[in-house]
Amino acid sequence: MREQTLVILKPDVTARGLVGEIVSRFEHVGLKIVAMKMLKAPIEVAKEHYKKDDEWLTKVGARLIQNMKLDAAKEDPKRHGQKVVDDLAKDLTLYPVIAFVLEGHNTVALVRKMIGETSPEHSAPGTIRGDYSQDSYALANASNRPVINLVHASDSAENAKNEIALWFRKEELIEWIKPDEHIHFRKY
Repeated sequence: MREQTLVILKPDVTARGLVGEIVSRFEHVGLKIVAMKMLKAPIEVAKEHYKKDDEWLTKVGARLIQNMKLDAAKEDPKRHGQKVVDDLAKDLTLYPVIAFVLEGHNTVALVRKMIGETSPEHSAPGTIRGDYSQDSYALANASNRPVINLVHASDSAENAKNEIALWFRKEELIEWIKPDEHIHFRKY
């Protein structure tokens, strides 16, 4: 019933001074913070965080080739996909990040809903990306950089476990009962 997820406030959040506003959104909905730290992400951790399989690299690379109007016959989609991953990892090291673990009911899906679509231009108002970013894939591609979408959040419970283990040692996760949990998780 209870679930954990990893959230990373990316360098653009710390650079713009939006940490408190964004963290408070998760607290206001009732999610519990069980671990949190600010760090300059080591490039090795960032690369491992964004590590993708060949299928993902090829799919994303092909989409990038199409969006950039490159000659698909002359381009290697996997190489372009790997460039996306390398750029994402490098981008995560620009400024400090805030990594934290949230716990609650259906946390992975709730957090994903709260942050919005990966592309801010498709994110609804009221979501974090919809409210705090005006970026798009077109602008990011034209600028030769990753899209500025503010927040990473695990996309599944399984990935959350792996990502939490990458960013936090087990002893950094604090088990505690939030007073409102007695109400939210009560049994009759």
